[in-house]
Amino acid sequence: MVGSSKYMLFGFVLDLFFLGFLRASPPTSSLARDLSLILSSSLTSWNWHVIFLFIIGGLSAAFGQAPYPNGQTFFHSPSGRFSDGRLIIDFIAKELGLPYLTAFLDSIGSNFSHGANFATAGSTIRPPNTTISQSGASPISLDVQLVQFSYFLTRSQLIRNQGGAFKKLLPRKEYFSQALYTFDIGQNDLVTGLKLNMTNDQIKAYIPDVLNQYSNAIRKVYLKGGRRFWIHNTAPIGCLPYVLDRFPVPASQIDIHGCAISRNEIARFFNSQLKRRVVELRKELSKAEITYVDIYSIKLTLITQAKKLGFRYPLVACCGHGGKYNYNKLIKCGAEVMVKGKEIVLAKSCNDVSFRVSWDGIHFTETANSWIFRKINGGAFSDPPLPLKFVACTR
Repeated sequence: MVGSSKYMLFGFVLDLFFLGFLRASPPTSSLARDLSLILSSSLTSWNWHVIFLFIIGGLSAAFGQAPYPNGQTFFHSPSGRFSDGRLIIDFIAKELGLPYLTAFLDSIGSNFSHGANFATAGSTIRPPNTTISQSGASPISLDVQLVQFSYFLTRSQLIRNQGGAFKKLLPRKEYFSQALYTFDIGQNDLVTGLKLNMTNDQIKAYIPDVLNQYSNAIRKVYLKGGRRFWIHNTAPIGCLPYVLDRFPVPASQIDIHGCAISRNEIARFFNSQLKRRVVELRKELSKAEITYVDIYSIKLTLITQAKKLGFRYPLVACCGHGGKYNYNKLIKCGAEVMVKGKEIVLAKSCNDVSFRVSWDGIHFTETANSWIFRKINGGAFSDPPLPLKFVACTR
């Protein structure tokens, strides 16, 4: 392992958003006391391993770096993240004492001993039937990510056995069954329906098929030895600047916070069905430990109570260009034009990024991601309501 870290993380995700008013109840005081005793007495004797993510970085590695000012706050340069700084998964890795994860597709100077990230921005669960230039949907959908994971599992052991530097840069075989597998995907499948001018009912009608493929993906990872799953539901898409700008609804369909009621209804339906699938998978995959995380409620609170929480303009992109929401699908964050032989940045970062919720109209700022992570970390929005370190450990 890297240094003295005892965790391993694998990630399968897509963009950065993902719902359901089926919020997990906060731990009762007695449960909180029990957890405190368990954690204080036992964590030191448990083993921590690796994380595999299905979330960030892959799109930049495959199709070119997200331009500056992406990365300006923390990394001070583009880092494969569509944000000014760190994402939720970065804060998860930090909490577990791991280096920030490398995208599987990023082959230059990568160290996968502590895990890997197979996700890309714009990913969907169902394979897209359009090119990335036509719709913006990543060709690296969840099924492709699973193929990459399977290949990584096999090839990493063959190459690791060669010894030398390879032994230090790739995970041991047993880590794959001890790792935490994180999933945060589904939002783009919903937005695809909006792009096709589908009604709410039409979008809801294909959600069961989407979740069938989602469930099968988890089964495949389980058959490969995965046992710990950390699953985020989807975000309140009706509160995202790019959805509000690209898919407007009548004023009567806008709530008091400025969010599109019908769009959030789709997300809530997706999450309610996802929650049911998780319950079914727990029964079916008897050796699995599956945690369902209510990201929807956390993000909805952040957006609708932004002012009270110290944030500004929750429905306006920090880095964008023009319009009510500072979002333009043709002039995205960092977009440039040539004027008299000189490159001029049209979509610049706002000056108050540390107080903003939305980075580019789609993704969140580092400050917002940090706030969201703190809500996740303690387990109050999880089912079962367990802290992250408790879920990630090998007991």
